[in-house]
Amino acid sequence: MTFAVAAEAYDRYIGRYSRALAPRFLEFAGVTSGPVLEVGCGPGSLTAVLAARFGAVNVAAVDPSESFVAACRERVPGAEVRVGSGESLPFVDGAFEGALSQLVLSFVREPDQLTAELSRVVRRDGMVAACTFEANGFALVRTFWDAALRLDPKAPDDASIPFRREAELLALWNRAGFREVRTGVIDGPPSPSASDRRAATCWPSPRTGAPPSATPASCGSRSRPAPSRSPLASSPSAVGCSGSHGSNPGASRRDAGRWGPRRAPLNQ
Repeated sequence: MTFAVAAEAYDRYIGRYSRALAPRFLEFAGVTSGPVLEVGCGPGSLTAVLAARFGAVNVAAVDPSESFVAACRERVPGAEVRVGSGESLPFVDGAFEGALSQLVLSFVREPDQLTAELSRVVRRDGMVAACTFEANGFALVRTFWDAALRLDPKAPDDASIPFRREAELLALWNRAGFREVRTGVIDGPPSPSASDRRAATCWPSPRTGAPPSATPASCGSRSRPAPSRSPLASSPSAVGCSGSHGSNPGASRRDAGRWGPRRAPLNQ
């Protein structure tokens, strides 16, 4: 899967949910101090919440999509946002007190390599957490795939995407050696506002931000809000996993280069 799409399109499609999920996920994760890293930052929904909590200078983020990185840099000035993958993080050992990844793990090609990298860059006793949409917990998407399966029983099923159940997250965190691991369901945010539902009734494509036949007028004020019982009015739930880091040979390093060669030291 590729996320080489316009950041504005992603924000219209999934962003309205990730923005509301971000503060709930941070509370679940148990990260209480910076510096902190976000892996798979997208356009910056969670990055902005981290910056508001810990200060932008104490926040770093990474994403493989150049368009998302540009949008995140614009949304969170002062944060260190880099192009890169979670399986090869561009930061030195023991750089962070915590690391988080929101709605990303299901699309990582090498999840065990990702957790190894998270373990490397987080200091001893730091927190590492991730969350994904719960299997069958996103009514809007579930409605689409149910329709697809009715048309073609061999169609892929969204619920089969990995790491959307607590047991899978728990097994991955245990393999990585994290301590005091806990999992849980993170309740969905309040239902989207009427304006969000108007936008969603246009069924925007993740790639273009609008349906094939849409015009600006058809997605504007003349669109009617979705009925309150429609999937568009439902709040998706997420499953999360959080654990503390055990031992890290580089965890005690607090030298000026701990961010890597392109970053000045953070406040101690």
